[in-house]
Amino acid sequence: MALYTINYSDKLLLGLVAQPLKDDLGLTSSQIGFVSSAFFLAFTVGGFFAGAINKWMTLKWSLIAVALIWAATMIPMVVVGSFAVLVVTRIILGFAEGPSGALILSATYSWHPVEKRGVPSSVISAANSTAKIAIAPVLTILIIKFGWHAGFLVLALVGVLWCVVWYFVWKPGPYAEIKKINSEKKSTKPSVPWAKILLSRTFLGALAAAFPMYGLITVVLTWLPSYFEEGLGFTRLQAGSMFGFPSIAALAAMFISTWITDKLMTRGVSAKIVRGIVPGVGLALCGLSMVVLPLIHIPMAVVITISVGYGIGCIVTPITNAAVSQICPPDQVAGALGVLLAMQAVAGIIAPPITGAIVDNAATAAAGYAQSFQIFGVVSIVGAVLAMILMNPGRDAERILALAQSK
Repeated sequence: MALYTINYSDKLLLGLVAQPLKDDLGLTSSQIGFVSSAFFLAFTVGGFFAGAINKWMTLKWSLIAVALIWAATMIPMVVVGSFAVLVVTRIILGFAEGPSGALILSATYSWHPVEKRGVPSSVISAANSTAKIAIAPVLTILIIKFGWHAGFLVLALVGVLWCVVWYFVWKPGPYAEIKKINSEKKSTKPSVPWAKILLSRTFLGALAAAFPMYGLITVVLTWLPSYFEEGLGFTRLQAGSMFGFPSIAALAAMFISTWITDKLMTRGVSAKIVRGIVPGVGLALCGLSMVVLPLIHIPMAVVITISVGYGIGCIVTPITNAAVSQICPPDQVAGALGVLLAMQAVAGIIAPPITGAIVDNAATAAAGYAQSFQIFGVVSIVGAVLAMILMNPGRDAERILALAQSK
């Protein structure tokens, strides 16, 4: 969770320094959106390497390697801050962060059985909220007091410190041993063709839900402080502090929903309901809250609506991750999650520049931001319906397990 918090802190840093960078470097909203898009393009490509990295290196060393690369990408902006340096370093950062989500989840799942992975998934997903609640206000104060360079420098130092702690404290859990045992029994190795997993209804349904939600997450990471400041009239310090409001709602929603769904799974309730219908309903409610934003004209009411809707929608992330892990043989969890996270990250390539373009061409900043959130709300509702129709991890797990045993 600590590493994923650093991961999300690296992402949200661009949103926190967006206005200072625009002032100091003369950047436009479209250029900031382009930088964010470039990051998520690299993030998408990097995600496809999660399975290969998991095969080539141990989880311990692979995560140390990516964390050190993250830290290294922060330094050039401290030394030579420019638009070109920002683009290049964010691309490298994105490529290194791409496979990390799947590797982190694989490390986590090595300690938990399939039916009890909802809450652990929420703990990892909570890093998104933790970064906004705990890290964003601190970074905001540092940026206001010492300049935007301070944000990059602090995250570099924290990344190196994490590597030291991880080296001494982490070891794989008991459920990782399945992979080792099966590798020793060549004839019974539980692997299946990747197409059977990636084209399963559950995987496609999970992607349908995760894609629009991830697009909304990237817009929040990139643009929410600017929306609060430029669109709603709050001060820079207020905007940075309120950045955590949606995350507080997300924390509550994720832990409550996954605690309940894990309990239901252990009591035999259908996985279609627990890991298909529940996240679909959450995403639909999130989408509806975004659709009504242009109708709200009270700034604090807008903040509350975004916070509550976003929080409910965030239950999609841990539950769909758990659903995908449920249908995979143990030695293919990292690869499948890597593909899921990479494909959902395509939304991160599209969403921020679309928002920037809408804001630049809108009559007012407030109207532009509200319109962009409304668009993502409509897409979220469509994704929610598809997820509820397609996802059935219990059924797909049986089919894939039968195929693995036949091999």
